[in-house]
Amino acid sequence: MTIDSTMIVAPSPSEAHPGYMPGFGNDFETEALPGALPQGMNSPQRCNYGLYGEQLSGTAFTAPSHQNERTWCYRIRPSVKHTGRFKRVDLPYWNSAPHVIGDVTSLGQYRWIPVPHSDVPLTWLTGMRTMTTAGDVNTQIGMASHIYLVTRSMEESYFYSADSELLVVPQEGRLRFATELGIIDLAPQEIAVIPRGLVYRVELPDGPARGFVCENYGQKFELPSRGPIGANCMANRRDFKSPVAAFEDRETPSTVTIKWCGQFHETQIGHSPLDVVAWHGNYAPVKYDLRTYCPVGAILFDHPDPSIFTVLTAPSGQAGTANIDFVLFRERWMVAEDTFRPPWYHKNVMSELMGNIYGEYDAKPQGFAPGGMSLHNMMLPHGPDREALDKASNADLTPEKLDNTMSFMFETRFPQHLTAFAANEAPLQDDYIDCWASLEKKFDGTPGKK
Repeated sequence: MTIDSTMIVAPSPSEAHPGYMPGFGNDFETEALPGALPQGMNSPQRCNYGLYGEQLSGTAFTAPSHQNERTWCYRIRPSVKHTGRFKRVDLPYWNSAPHVIGDVTSLGQYRWIPVPHSDVPLTWLTGMRTMTTAGDVNTQIGMASHIYLVTRSMEESYFYSADSELLVVPQEGRLRFATELGIIDLAPQEIAVIPRGLVYRVELPDGPARGFVCENYGQKFELPSRGPIGANCMANRRDFKSPVAAFEDRETPSTVTIKWCGQFHETQIGHSPLDVVAWHGNYAPVKYDLRTYCPVGAILFDHPDPSIFTVLTAPSGQAGTANIDFVLFRERWMVAEDTFRPPWYHKNVMSELMGNIYGEYDAKPQGFAPGGMSLHNMMLPHGPDREALDKASNADLTPEKLDNTMSFMFETRFPQHLTAFAANEAPLQDDYIDCWASLEKKFDGTPGKK
């Protein structure tokens, strides 16, 4: 096959997708041109098609073998040709931890209605709005939560984060991630994880998009241990999809933006950096359809902890206490006998940021709109509002399908600090805390009273 300077072996937003490979953490191999992938070795003296061999490492070289992640890329130019001299640029709405503002109070129960779209053209970079930060990006612990508002594609513009991997949760509109390792199309009710250090461009296939992002500074997301649950249910490895190789060979002035230690830097190059013709390894972007998540729960009495709904977890140095848990509350049957079925009242050492993808959340039937968010910081009490309490306390406990609902939680062991945008510009529901105001004392000392 003859390759010229205008060749693009990757679909435009209107074309069919080239495909995916199933599995989470698999060791994949894929090539966009026959014979581009070396066999039996990683670094031949000369690569086919005049390609360069280059390794992208997602972990330290000496990480334990079951945790070691790396991908060998066979590309038109080495990555050193995809950067030049850097200049600092300002993206004031994308913040990193530590980000503590003196006149902003993060201690409280907060809820926001959906952040509306702007009339200003916004790309993936300029449309990112940080809501909370936790931990420290410089020591690679903690996270940040964001809302994205995207109204235009990144044209001849590319990005990667040296700080973090990004968990993307669309709520409205589709996105296309054109990455070094292939194409991911993403729609509401799906998620994607974009690895640290991977270059990509974000396109809009069919109009404005809004959603949520969890920026993970710490260890990579992995599937939670099922323990006594065993081998099945929850999120299954086969339902995660990584893209097949697709590359661009395009000579055109381009901008690459890099996030590094919470700062943004720009460099100019004369070509597309998405030039990986073939690759093999286990460090790759992945997408997952949330509708394939199979929840488990109580089938006799009592209400299990919300951790039973964990889709992905990013471990910390403390066993069982995550840097981040991504938890999904989707449609499911409620069958427990003599049980208060919605989430119970509690205080938690973890900080909980929730988002509503669609429908109604069972503990907050009013006011928690699709596209909205809530924050219950560490050791702050929260739970059902009066309406949910009365309904669940007096319900006829027959099997009931909890339908038309999909919400999620970014849960972290660190306190989450509000940004100035979250405190002053995002549409905060000032009366949210009043949802518990009508809860009254029922105790009167009468034996056996319920």
